[in-house]
Formats: sequence, C-alpha cells, structure tokens
Amino acid sequence: MTIEYPIIITFVGYLVLTMLIGVIAYRATRSLSDYILGGRRLGPGVAALSVGASDMSGWLLLGLPGAVYLSGISQAWIGIGLVIGAWLNWLFVAKRLRVYTEQANDSLTIPDFLENRLADHSGLIRVVSAITILVFFIFYTASGLVGGAILFEKVFGLPYVTALLLGGGVIMAYTFMGGFLAVSWTDFFQGILMLLALIILPWAVMNELGGIDQTLSTLKEMDSTKLDFFHDFSLLGGLSLLAWGLGYFGQPHILARFMAIDSPASVPLSRRIAMSWMILSLIGAVGVGLAGAVYFAGVPLENAETVFLALSQAVFNPWVAGFLIAAILSAIMSTIDSQLLVCSSAITEDFYKRWLRPHAQDNELVWVGRFAVVAVALFAMFIALNPKSSVLDLVSYAWAGFGAAFGPVIILSLYWSRLTRNGALAGIVLGALTVIGWKQLTGGPLGIFDLYEIVPGFVIATLACIFISRLGTPPSQKVVLGFRRMESEL
Repeated sequence: MTIEYPIIITFVGYLVLTMLIGVIAYRATRSLSDYILGGRRLGPGVAALSVGASDMSGWLLLGLPGAVYLSGISQAWIGIGLVIGAWLNWLFVAKRLRVYTEQANDSLTIPDFLENRLADHSGLIRVVSAITILVFFIFYTASGLVGGAILFEKVFGLPYVTALLLGGGVIMAYTFMGGFLAVSWTDFFQGILMLLALIILPWAVMNELGGIDQTLSTLKEMDSTKLDFFHDFSLLGGLSLLAWGLGYFGQPHILARFMAIDSPASVPLSRRIAMSWMILSLIGAVGVGLAGAVYFAGVPLENAETVFLALSQAVFNPWVAGFLIAAILSAIMSTIDSQLLVCSSAITEDFYKRWLRPHAQDNELVWVGRFAVVAVALFAMFIALNPKSSVLDLVSYAWAGFGAAFGPVIILSLYWSRLTRNGALAGIVLGALTVIGWKQLTGGPLGIFDLYEIVPGFVIATLACIFISRLGTPPSQKVVLGFRRMESEL
C-alpha cells in the first residue's frame, strides 16, 4: 500500500461520517425552525464547538501557523484580538440575543430579528440586511471552496475542477439534507478533530526535536526575533490586529448559534467550553508554526501556509497524516457549510416567505431552503472555477464588512431601547461602505489608512445609528415595552 492509500481511506471515512450525520439530521428536521435554527435545541457543547469551528476555518490550521512559521510569535497578536472579541461576544451578546430573538416573534434570522425588533412594517431593513449577507457570503463561500479544492488537488493529485466539485458536492449534500442540525453536529466533530490535531502535531514535532525547551532554544539561536512578541510592532499595526475581535459582533453564522442554544441558562457553560477550545487551538496553531520553523530550517517551505500539512506528512505515518489532513479540510468545510445555511435562510425566510409566500407551510419552506442551498452552492462553485478571479478579492472585506455593518446594530438593538429602523439602516449601510472605501485608500500618503478598516467602519456605523435614531421619531411604545420585557426576562 502506497502512502496515498491510507490518507485517502482515512479521509473518505471522514466524508462518509459527515454524510451520515446529514442523514440523521434529515430525519430530525420537521419544520423551518428545525432547518434554520435546529429548533433552538443545541446543547452547550455542540453550540460552543460549532461556533469555534465555523469561525476559525482554514485560517487556524493554514494561515496562522504559516504566519508564525515565517515571522514568529509576534503574529499571535491577531489571536489575542480574536480571543478578546469572542469572549466579549459571548458575554454581552449571546444570552440577550437568545432571549430577544425568541420574544421578537420567534425570529429565525438576523434580518428577521431586526425587522421584528424595530417594528419595521416596510420590510426595508430586512431586504437591505439580507442582500448584504448574501453578497458577502456568496463570495466568502467561493473563496473557501477554492481553498478546499487546492488542498484536494495537492494531497490527492486530482484536477482542480474535479477537486472543487467533490468538495463542494459533499458540503452541499449534508447541508441540503440536514440543515442547521447537520451543520452544527458536523461542526462539533470537526471542532474536536481540529483541536486534537493542533495538540498532537506540535507536541509530536517538538518531542522529536528534543522537547519544547530545546525547540525554543534552537529557534532562538537561529533567529531570536521569532520569539519576540513585539518584533516589528507598531501602535497602528497592533491596533489593527487586535481590532479583528470587533468582527465577532456582526458575523451572522456565529450569531445564529447564539440564537439556537437550547436555553439562555446554557450560555455560561457554552461560553466556557468555547473559550477553552479557542485558546487551546490558538496556542496549538502557534506551536505548529514555531515547530515548523525549526524542523524545516535546512529546507524552507515554498509555501509557508503548508507547514501544518508538511509536518503531518513528515512526522507521522500515512494513517495519522490522513487524520490530520482531514482536520484541515474539516476546518474549511465547517465555515463553508455555515455560510451556505445563512444564505439559504436569508433566501427562504427573508425573501420567499416575507415577499412571495407569507402563508407557506413549513414543509414547503424547508424544501425551498434546501434548494436554496443547492443554488447558492452551485453559484459559489461557478465563481470558484477560476481560483484567480478578481471577484474573490471581495472576501477581504467580508469579516470587516459584517463586523462594521451588523456589529453596532446588534449591540445597540440589545442594549438601547431608543434604536430606530432608520438608525439601524444608516448603521448597516455606512458601516459597509466605510469598510469598502477605507480599503481603497490603504497604502496612501497618510499612514492612518493602513489601520484595519473595521475600526473606522465600526465607529462610523455606531455614530450613525445613534445620531439618526435621536434625530427621528422615537420608537413606539410597543417597541419599548418589548425591549423592557426582554430585560425583565434576563
């Protein structure tokens, strides 16, 4: 048996498991609430790891280890920013959003919640927010499919298009069948797989190099700057890296997990599980990068982001390497499936049900949701057919765009009874436009434009929400009473 067969067998076994989860979830899906939010019955462990896996994506196993491999531990600042942002999101948003979305006419999506929370009978805020979600996520999904296909191509020697169709087809199939439950359960197992991989790999490599102390000592002799936390650190650069944490408040696929937790009382336990997973995973990813810098010192890698993959194949037998490669692909898949489902939810709940068939039965809506998954997946795969397409550059806006467009609106909707429909609209539009406009000025004569675009976007969106809300007609008594009822339940 050659080295490829154990890897193929291990990985095919993993894909079969994801399809099995899709079949089981299909049998548990009976209503639109089940398909979009899992019937709001996610346990704390599943919710926690589903948030982590869908959030971190391939960046955790490819991007961060590669950055640390090249530049050292100073690249961990972004991880610190993400940990702070994720913790604050769990602490200040999760419980309130869980309670309020159920009270606000059992809202199933973020656009649905904003419409109900702000009593917007025109449907304008639902349309604007749903379109924003669809545009960003379709290109985000396409980019993820490109990453998965390139990895398939490298590991298994498949043609790019075949790899794209295989990876996209599997994700589309289990998301089509099981909806939110399938996505959350697969994310749960993917989260476990990612954590195990990030613990096992750096430990095994450093053990082969003589232990942690010996590895770090060797690295210090090679290049002491790689162990300097403040190497090439600047105030603007550090603020930009830490500011990544602001993005959490506006990510629809993460907020959906908060809405789906089985009970507000489960939030504290879920938060502890999620943050423990995240911190351990980030430490492991940094460890992979540092270990790779020592292990491959004599023969540097052509592509730094393959350090996880290269170490897996160099240190372990093919069966274990197959398990670790599955972890990389699971990291990519766990984000794509979440994005597909959010897009499907927007099409079903925020367009089809809201404008075309307000009285449609649940069974009809579930099937509309399933076919929406297929449509979005096929469109994303069409974009991904050209991995160098310029439209994929839009992905660089996605995290900042969601964070700036939705973050201030979500926070204010949960903590400020005075927020109005027009204020929220101004925040969403100006937040997204600021991110796009600021990005175009990066590298200009004024160094301030090198600041990560989420910072000005978040600030301007927040000010717009507050200013426009105070300028216009105050919310109705019904809206204020709904806000107070949410607070009283907390």
